[in-house]
Amino acid sequence: MDLSELERDNTGRCRLNSPVPSVCCKEPCVLGVDEAGRGPVLGPMVYAICYCPLSRLADLEALKVADSKTLSESERDRLFAKMEEDGDFVGWALDVLSPNLISTSMLGRVKYNLNSLSHDTATGLVQYALDQGVKVAQVFVDTVGPPETYQERLQQRFPGVEVTVKAKADALYPVVSAASICAKVARDQAVKNWKFVEKLQDLDTDYGSGYPSDPKTKAWLREHVDPVFGFPQFVRFSWRTAQSILEKEAEDVTWEDSQTGDQEGLKRIKSYFSKGPRARLPHRYFQERGLESATIL
Repeated sequence: MDLSELERDNTGRCRLNSPVPSVCCKEPCVLGVDEAGRGPVLGPMVYAICYCPLSRLADLEALKVADSKTLSESERDRLFAKMEEDGDFVGWALDVLSPNLISTSMLGRVKYNLNSLSHDTATGLVQYALDQGVKVAQVFVDTVGPPETYQERLQQRFPGVEVTVKAKADALYPVVSAASICAKVARDQAVKNWKFVEKLQDLDTDYGSGYPSDPKTKAWLREHVDPVFGFPQFVRFSWRTAQSILEKEAEDVTWEDSQTGDQEGLKRIKSYFSKGPRARLPHRYFQERGLESATIL
């Protein structure tokens, strides 16, 4: 899998895809959606779709695809290579979401939680297949959150498509298993070949599993936290595990105007209930940025 685009810039998101088989633009197709790397504190999350004509679904099943979590890395690589060889009827596409994008989304002023990010990414990939001319007739999705509400949401978005959302769909439907293999192969390769934008000395690339509960992963996080600048962008700093280490290992930051600003705000709020002229508060945009009217040029 060619991840050169991600390697050039791994701070945001990128979309990769196979050529669309011509038969998929002519015959009704089945499409599966799954992800890899939702839970780890390290590395990207990858969402993938895989699709093929309904008339060739038996051929996809004959590849012996299975839930990627039950396969070894070599087995996943072999099956993905086989799907590439069968590119005359199997297509795929994926979105790679960087740790930086995930964390800034979750901690932004307007909160964008992981479920919403996952739902929107999956929806975007289904729409992408449709935009590429794939005649999507059925969609099977491994659920994130309650499957009933997720299915209803997708069905409303794609009224002309039969949508099924299930827990453990990657073990139930071969087309979802195929998508899970695409996602896992991409994530494994991205993690293995991650280009650190930070100039780190004596970098230890033995991260462990990357999951927050892994002692080796926790040790790696403690070893690679900078007391001022925090973690490399390989780390999802919005995860509680990372935040706890920052609180213990990094320097505290005190905003000099925080307390004064709070007291000022309270005073002005009370002024609304007092007699006399009301003080006009500047717009929040100016308050948050510490901007004041210029009196001298």
